Amino acid sequence: MSGTTRREFLGTAAAAGGGVALGTPQGASAQNASAPQTVAVLGGGVAGLTAAHELAERGFRVTVYERKSLGGKARSMDVPDSDTGGRRPLPGEHGFRFIPGIYHNLPDTMRRIPFPGNPGGVHDNLVAPKEMLFARSGGREDIRIPLPWPDNTPAELTPDEIRRAFTAVLDTTFNLPLHEALYFANRFLVFLTSCDQRRDGEWERTPWWDFVRAGRMSYDYQRVLAVGITRNIVATKAEEASTRTVGTLLEAFAFNVLGRGADGPLDRILNAPTNEAWIDPWVTYLKSLGVEFRVGWTVRDLTLEAGVIAGAVVEDRSGVRQIVTADHYISAMPVEHARRTWNSAVRAADPQLAECDRLETDWMTGIQFYLTERVPIVHGHLDLIDSPWSLTAIAQAQHWPGRDFPADYGDGTVADCLSVDVSEWDRPGILYGKTAKQCTRTEVAREVWAQLKASLNDSGRTVLKDSVLHSWFLDPAVDGLGTPHPVNDEQLLIHPVGTFHHRPQSATKIPNLFLAGDYVAVPIDLATMEGANSSARQAVNALLDRCGSTAQRCTVTPLYRAPELEPLRRHDRTRYLLGLPNAFDLG
Repeated sequence: MSGTTRREFLGTAAAAGGGVALGTPQGASAQNASAPQTVAVLGGGVAGLTAAHELAERGFRVTVYERKSLGGKARSMDVPDSDTGGRRPLPGEHGFRFIPGIYHNLPDTMRRIPFPGNPGGVHDNLVAPKEMLFARSGGREDIRIPLPWPDNTPAELTPDEIRRAFTAVLDTTFNLPLHEALYFANRFLVFLTSCDQRRDGEWERTPWWDFVRAGRMSYDYQRVLAVGITRNIVATKAEEASTRTVGTLLEAFAFNVLGRGADGPLDRILNAPTNEAWIDPWVTYLKSLGVEFRVGWTVRDLTLEAGVIAGAVVEDRSGVRQIVTADHYISAMPVEHARRTWNSAVRAADPQLAECDRLETDWMTGIQFYLTERVPIVHGHLDLIDSPWSLTAIAQAQHWPGRDFPADYGDGTVADCLSVDVSEWDRPGILYGKTAKQCTRTEVAREVWAQLKASLNDSGRTVLKDSVLHSWFLDPAVDGLGTPHPVNDEQLLIHPVGTFHHRPQSATKIPNLFLAGDYVAVPIDLATMEGANSSARQAVNALLDRCGSTAQRCTVTPLYRAPELEPLRRHDRTRYLLGLPNAFDLG
């Protein structure tokens, strides 16, 4: 097929037949012609698999092209040469999964992926941690926070009730000075009552650090409410992150805690390694619908003829380039990879593609430590507030009740997996005085381990012992560490001020090209699996509109907004248009 163009190359998948999961849209024959239309989905991460899912259930013939592994950054991966005696390889990953209750679209997809013994499909593999821990270093007391799931919804919300409740939580939980807790509660109230125009304008241009006046406050205020929140919610730097992004997610999480508008508990994780609990069953289901996969095939270019995409130039596993064709194309790659495939002709056809050059990515990468004993740190996520490399972590085996680590994985001696995300790669560490990028892979592992111990072993008891460390696994997407040119092949979209306005729509001006990925403008302004899923749903809806399909459209559920606050937001719209600050903004 090298060097040839065949219209039906992507249409070789068998048509979906028989029954499918609950929630499958009816009227699956979405096309007016007798033969199903073909779609090339370029990228096999969460966005690409979601697009394939929605299209296949509507009768399209789909082929997914993925350069590395299905699941993208959400996947788990086998640690090479870690299995002996017929056991499974140790599970590694790009970073631990976190599927909060504020998500609605991704959980809907998970409910529609069959899983043996689960009435609710893969969704039933989600479990709720009981607590989270803000670990301090230097002998300071750690902050342990229970994560209850409320049974009752508050009858009403008023600005005064919100301010009082939030102040009490901050003052009690984090032991902040009362005046700082009051001030932060007021800033949160300002955002809650801000109209969309103020959020998209003023707050999109304001860094979260400046919005909460972190520079004027105590160290604890800075580390917990400025740095800690941005790291846990949006995986970006407080000094750069847009207030619109941070505030929108904090709003949703706050109402999640109150039981408002949530799919489930605040914190949810999978009860097994990601591929076992989610990705592999998903791929199996999609294959049953006729979806075909080309893994190891890299998209290099898109060809434009007569105003439409005439083909995608791909490179197969052997390095041979060829052109594949379809009726429609969904670009579902991360933005840093997708924009490399948009040549000058494609960009000229739709100016919003060039705007994507202004979107930014940064490093946030996982490392797993395999332990010969289970470590009772916390039943949930761990935030090492004072760590120079901004570490977050979770001990995973306790959440995988159906998996016997010593018996099922590795060499039979591994009892737990401590999965750690490194968010700060450009700040000196405590062991070598070098940034993470300047360290070798081994030095990164030793430095992260040292920072973990500095936060967990500083209060009179030894939580982490060197003797229990079996091995470690650093994301292979990171390469060249310790050299002048370190690289990360799987970076994370970040949200500096102003970047919201450079995010593209799913529908492009090219009639048969659509965009999906967490960089696309969606209701959740965040680099998340929910954003990737939502964007794919939008892309499929745009495709259905373009081809005149009568198939049911995908639902795209926005983040929850409390209806009681709408009058205050309408009032703020008037104030914003008059050039006045929010009524609660005390400066």
